[in-house]
Amino acid sequence: MGYPLNVASWSFTQKRLLLILWIVNWARYTSEMRQIVLIAHDIRSTHNVGSLVRTAECLGVAHIYLTGYTPYPTAPNDPRLPYIYEKISKQIHKTALGAEDSVAWEHADDVQDVIATLRSQGFTIAALEQAPESTAISAWMPPDKIAILLGREVEGIDPALLGACDDIIEIPQFGKKESLNVVQAAAIAMYHCRTSV
Repeated sequence: MGYPLNVASWSFTQKRLLLILWIVNWARYTSEMRQIVLIAHDIRSTHNVGSLVRTAECLGVAHIYLTGYTPYPTAPNDPRLPYIYEKISKQIHKTALGAEDSVAWEHADDVQDVIATLRSQGFTIAALEQAPESTAISAWMPPDKIAILLGREVEGIDPALLGACDDIIEIPQFGKKESLNVVQAAAIAMYHCRTSV
């Protein structure tokens, strides 16, 4: 049990020293934070992508990979026609509210290449999916370097792609629908990864 500090009676120097110690500890904590990356594969909705980017930025996600046919904001040397990338970027921005400029992201056609690259960098790949072999998220301890794979809004992650993952995690549900929006599910998983110790 901790002891309450009565800092009201402390001198300015003592308070300043406490603040410096707090800052040093916070810097150490943030430098040791778990590395979280997202792989958003074959997500159709631009509004889901924008909301996902905004939520990821809020939770300190290091990088987002938008793979397959997932829409993505305007990229340098964008190969799409200008009217297409302008329209898609505007739709993503509607829910991202500028977070697409604050968090690192990239588009890749081949999700398997992204998975292989991340694995070579020491990341564990965890699919967020309801599956017979899944682990309840509350019983799962995320590693220090985690890549969360998200799949299609309705069909989920292709079974062949699940086989390329190290873990399959699931959010237990208690209602009749047994379905969450991809962004809501991702938010729960990212928060779990960010706060688990």
